Amino acid sequence: MAAGGRAMLALLVLLARTVLPSGSVVVNSCSSAAEQLCNFVCDCSDCSDENQCGYLWGSAVLGTPFTCDFEDSDCGWQDVGTSTYGWVRGRASLAKWGMGPHSDHTVGTDLGWFLVTMSPPAKTTATAWLRSPEMREAAATCEIRAWYHLSGRCESTQGLNQTERPVLRLAVAHRDGVVELWQSPEHSRVGWHPLVAYSGRIVEQFQLIFSLTQPPTCGAEVALDDIMFRNCGLPEVGQQACGAQERRCHRGSCLAQRRFCDGTDDCGDNSDEGAAQCKNFTCCSFDYDLCGWEMAAGPPVWGRNTSLNLGTSYSIPTRDHSNNSRAGFFLHVSSDPTAQAGGTAQLSSPTFQATNSCSLVLYCHLHGSATSTLSISYVTNSTKHLMREKTGDLGSCWVRERVDFNVADPFKVLIEGLAGSGGTVAVDDLILSQGCVKEQEKPLVTLPSQARASPCAADEVACDSGGCIAAELACDFAHTCADGSDEERCGTTNFESGAGGWHDVSVGRLRWALQKVTESDIFLTGTFLALQTGEGQMVGPAKARSPLLGPSGPACTMEMSYHIHSDPQGFLAINVADHTTGSTQLVWQTQGRGSTTRGHVRVPLGERSRPFQVELLALVDLQGSASVGVDNVTFEQCYHDVVTPTAAELSCNFERGMCGWYQDLSSDFKWVHSTGQGQGSDHTTGSGYFLSVDASVPWSHGQRALLLSSHQEPAAALRCLSFWYRLAGPQIGTLSLKLWPEGGEEEVLWTRRGTQGSIWHRARATLPSTGQRRYRVAFEVLHDGFLGDVGLDDITQTAGPCGAELSCSFEVEGCGLAASGEGTWQRQSNGTGTTAGPVADHTTGTAAGHYMVVNTGRVSLPAGHTAALTSQPYQPSVSAQCLAFWYQLSPGTPGSLRVFVEQSRVRRKVLSVSTMEGSSWHRSHVTVQPDGDWQVVFEAVGAGGDHGYIALDDLHVSEGACPKPASCDFEQDTCGWSSPLDPRLHSLAWGWKSGVTLAKYPGPEQDHTLGTRNGHYMHFDTSVLGARGTSALLESPPLPAATDSCLRFWYHMDIPEHLSSGELRVALRGAGGQRTVWSVPGHRGRGWRGAAVPVQSPGEFQISFEITTRRWPMEGTVALDDIMYSARVGCHSSPESPVEEKPSGSFVAEVALSVLLALVIVALGAAGGWCWLKQQRLASRTPTENNSSQGFDNITFRDDKVIISPREGD
Repeated sequence: MAAGGRAMLALLVLLARTVLPSGSVVVNSCSSAAEQLCNFVCDCSDCSDENQCGYLWGSAVLGTPFTCDFEDSDCGWQDVGTSTYGWVRGRASLAKWGMGPHSDHTVGTDLGWFLVTMSPPAKTTATAWLRSPEMREAAATCEIRAWYHLSGRCESTQGLNQTERPVLRLAVAHRDGVVELWQSPEHSRVGWHPLVAYSGRIVEQFQLIFSLTQPPTCGAEVALDDIMFRNCGLPEVGQQACGAQERRCHRGSCLAQRRFCDGTDDCGDNSDEGAAQCKNFTCCSFDYDLCGWEMAAGPPVWGRNTSLNLGTSYSIPTRDHSNNSRAGFFLHVSSDPTAQAGGTAQLSSPTFQATNSCSLVLYCHLHGSATSTLSISYVTNSTKHLMREKTGDLGSCWVRERVDFNVADPFKVLIEGLAGSGGTVAVDDLILSQGCVKEQEKPLVTLPSQARASPCAADEVACDSGGCIAAELACDFAHTCADGSDEERCGTTNFESGAGGWHDVSVGRLRWALQKVTESDIFLTGTFLALQTGEGQMVGPAKARSPLLGPSGPACTMEMSYHIHSDPQGFLAINVADHTTGSTQLVWQTQGRGSTTRGHVRVPLGERSRPFQVELLALVDLQGSASVGVDNVTFEQCYHDVVTPTAAELSCNFERGMCGWYQDLSSDFKWVHSTGQGQGSDHTTGSGYFLSVDASVPWSHGQRALLLSSHQEPAAALRCLSFWYRLAGPQIGTLSLKLWPEGGEEEVLWTRRGTQGSIWHRARATLPSTGQRRYRVAFEVLHDGFLGDVGLDDITQTAGPCGAELSCSFEVEGCGLAASGEGTWQRQSNGTGTTAGPVADHTTGTAAGHYMVVNTGRVSLPAGHTAALTSQPYQPSVSAQCLAFWYQLSPGTPGSLRVFVEQSRVRRKVLSVSTMEGSSWHRSHVTVQPDGDWQVVFEAVGAGGDHGYIALDDLHVSEGACPKPASCDFEQDTCGWSSPLDPRLHSLAWGWKSGVTLAKYPGPEQDHTLGTRNGHYMHFDTSVLGARGTSALLESPPLPAATDSCLRFWYHMDIPEHLSSGELRVALRGAGGQRTVWSVPGHRGRGWRGAAVPVQSPGEFQISFEITTRRWPMEGTVALDDIMYSARVGCHSSPESPVEEKPSGSFVAEVALSVLLALVIVALGAAGGWCWLKQQRLASRTPTENNSSQGFDNITFRDDKVIISPREGD
C-alpha cells in the first residue's frame, strides 16, 4: 500500500512539473503585477485580479468571497488527465437518478453546476486529475473547503481495503514537491459531504490538484462543488498602532506576542520567527533526534518517522509541521487492535527548575478515530498534574497547542498519546520558552508508574464496578453495567463534576472550557461550558463534541440552557455528526442580537444509528464583551426501543400532532406539520393540519424525506392502510409507501411520481403479514423534482386487505389481478424483465417503469389459446363508473386483446383489438353501469405468430360515465390528458386544480364547466419557464386518423402584455412529425375564451397543448377547460361551437368598479360632456359588450396554423 502511495505521489510530482503554466488566465482590469494575482487579496477595485484563480472573487449565490460555485464558469480548473477518464463541468440528470448527484450543492437543484468525473475505464485502475491555476502566498491560517459527492457501485464498499475503494485526494504542488492535504474517508454514503483541508503557510506559487482513483469495474462518480478559500490572504498591513499585547511584523501587520517564536510564519514574512529574537527558545523538530526528550518503554510507544515511510493510510499525517514536507520527521503512535485498553505512549522532558514563565508550544495531529487522546501534564514528586487534553478527530492537520507552567518545584513535562481504533496521534515541533531552564543538580523527579493496562480488550470498556462490556454498549442510552457507569460521562451533565464526556476539538483561536459563573444567571449555574480564547492557529468557530452515542430512538431530544452575547455575526449552533453516513447536519442555531440572549432549548435528534456525536459550535469576537455559555445538558427519551403512548397509532389526521409517526431527522429535506403555505388546505376539515414536503424550498438539500412509524408489533393478519395524498407542481418527485420489517429488506407497497394536481387523492395499500418480526411503515419523498410539493393527511388502518385498487400503475405489485389460462401474465420492466415487452412503461415513460405483459408467441401461447388477467371485485359507488386502461400490442402477429366486464358471472365484451398503429401506448375506456360488484377480465388470445406480446398499464376506475376520447371537463380526472415525463424534452407539467385560490399555484377563480370555485381545470404558471424548462406540454391519448374533425376548448390567459414573450399552441403529433394548427400570443384576457380548431391527420396522432416562451421573463397563468374532440364532425357543422368569452369573477369586479367610477364622472360633469362620453362609449363598444354572437374575431387561417390575435383591450 505504501509503495502504491509513493508511486501515485511521484506521478503527482511529475504532473505538477510538466503542466504548471507560467501564468494564470485572469481578468485583471487594473493591470496588477503578476505577483499580486491570485494571492487572496483584492488589489483591483473590482477584485478582478482574483478571478479565474480556482475561485472567483466572490459567489453571488452563496455570498462568500474567494469561492468557485461553478455556476458561471470552471474558475480556471482544468482536467489534466492523459486518458478519456477525466473531469467535466456538468449538471444533475434526473433521468439518471442514483448515478450521480441528484442536485448540485450551491442551489440544491438539478439546474446547478459542478465538476464531475466521466468515462472511467472498465478493466483497469484509473485516476482522473484536476488542476487549479497558479495561486500565490497562502497564509498559515488558510482553510480550503469544498463539497464532494460520491455515487455509483462503490459508494458503500465497507470492509474493503484502501486499494479496493475509490479514493478522492487533494494535494498541493509547490516548487518540486507535492504534498497530500486530504483524502476521502473509508466509509461514506451517497450525498454531498464537506471537505476541509489546511494548506499551512505556502511561499510563492503553488497549485492544487484533485485526483480520483478507483479500482477496476468500480464505476463510481465523484462531483465537486463550492470550493472556498477562507483566511488564505496574508495579514492586512495596517497603519494603526498595535495593541498592548501585540508587536508589529516587518511587513507592517500586527501580531499577538504569544504568536511570536511558535514555529509558524504568522506574519507572512517570517519576521515573527527570526533567529535573533527566538534564539532563547528551544525547538525540537525531531528531524535528527529526540532533543533530550525521553520515550517510556511501551507498549504502546512513540515512533519517530516520516510520511514518506509511513505511506498514505487515512489517519497518517501527510507531512510534518516543521517543513510542510513528506520527508520531515515527527513522533506518532497508531492504534493496535491486539493491545489491551488503557495503555498510553509516554514522552517526557528533561527536569526543569521551578518557574512561573515556562511555556510549551507543540503541534499535534489526531485523525482517524473519535476516541484518540493526547494529554499534556507536568510531574512533581511522582504526581501527575493534567494541564491540557485533546480528544477526538481533529482532521488531517497540525493543530497548535500552548501550555504555560507555573510550578513551585522541579518538574518534568509529560506528553501522553493514545490512538483510538483506526486512528493516529502525532506530535511535532516542541518549542520551549526561555523560562524553561534545565535543573542542573538533577533532583529526583520520577514519572508515576504507568497505569496497568485495563483487563478489557481494545474493543471493550470497563465498568466502575468491575467487568467489561462491549464498547458499542457505552453511551447507548441504556444501562448495561450494574452500576450504570457506562451511561455516565455521556453528555448529560450540569458540568459541576467535570465536562460530562464533552471534549473540545477546536483547531482555531477559540475553544470550549469549563468556567465558574461570576454573576447571577437563572440559566447558567455554578460551573458551565464557556467559550474562551484558544491556542490554535486557524480562524473559525470553536467546537466541542459529545462521546460516541447511539443508537437513538425516534423521540430522542437534547435539551440545554444557553446564553449568548454577541453582534449578529456571532452564533451558537448544534450539529450532529453521523459516522455511519459520513455526514454532518445542522439541527439548531441561534444568532447574536447585540444583547444577551438566554434560554432553554429542546432540539429533536430523532432516530440515528450508532455511532453519532453531537457538536456544539460557537463563534463570537471575545475581544469585546461577547460571551457564550452552555449548561444543564440532557438527552431525553433516547433509548432506541423507548415506547411512547402514541407509538401504535398508525391512524392519524395530524390535527393534534404526529400520533405514532416521526420525522427522520438524518436529512434536511423534511416533512413539515402545518396548515399549508399557499399550496392548499388539509383534507380533514379544510382548515386543519397536514404534512407536506416542499421540493422547491431553497437549501432543501438531501435526497429523501422520510416519515416513519414507531416500531409495530408482529402482524399475522393482513391490514389495509389508506391515506390521502397530494402531488402538485410542474416538476415534483416521487412519493412511496414502504414496509420495513426488522432484520429484513424494505418492501415498496405503493408509489406515485409526477404531478397529480393540487387535488387530494385517496390511496390504499395492503400491509402484508410480518410473521414473528416487528416492522415499521415509512412514507418517502424522493427529491427527484424541484418545483412543487407533496401533501399527506388522514392515514387510516383497518383490518383485512384493501380490495380492488381503483388506480394501479403496477409500479409496486400486480394490484391483486389474478392470472389464469395457459399463457402467463407477468409484471416486469423493460430493464429487468425476462419477456419481450414495451421499451418503456406508460406511467413513468422509462425502462425502469413496470407493466403487465404476456408472451403471445406460439410456443408460449398457441393459436386460439388464452391467458386471462382478472381483477378483484370493484364495488359500485355511483350508477356509472369509467374503467380506463392503457395497452400496447407488438408489431407483427401479436394475437388479440379482449376485455370483458363481468357481473353476476355474466361476461360482456367491451373491447377486442388485434392490431395497433405505431409502437406507443394506447388508451381505451368503457362506461360500466353496475348493479352490484363487478370485475374486469383482460384476455390475450394467441394467433400462432413466432413472437409477440400484449401489455397493460395504468388501470383506473373513476366515478361517472366516460367522456368521448380526448374530451374532458376535468371534474373527475384528466381523462388521459397528461404531460410527458421525458426530461430530454425540457418540458414542465401542467397542473390540475379547482378555482380555490392558492398562492403557490395561481389560476382563474372559477372554472368554465361549473362557473364556480369548486370546478376543476388544467393550469400552468408561466413564471417557472426558464432554464429548468422552456415549454409545458399537455398531450391527449393517441387518436386514430381523422378527417373533417373538430377540437373545441376553452382557455384562460392572464399574462401582462409587457411580460409576454411566448404563446399557447395546439399541435398534432404523428409519425410524420408535428404540425401546429392553432396558436395565440400570451396576453391578459377577460375571462374564459372559446376556440374551435379543425383537425385532420392521415394517420394516428396526438393532440398537444404547448406553452412556450422565446425569452424570459414571462409571468402569468394559462388555463384550459372543457376540451371536446368530435371525430368526423367538422367545426362548421356543430351547434356546440363556443362563441363567447365567459367573464371570470375578477373581471366582473373590474367591470363593477369601472361602472362606479363612471357614475362619479357623470355626476361631476356637464351635460355636454356627458353626451360626449356617451357617444364615445357607443362608438367603442366591443362585440362582447354588445352581446353579439359573432364568433371569433381576428382569426386568420393558414394551411398549417391558425393565429388568433388578442382583441383590443384584452
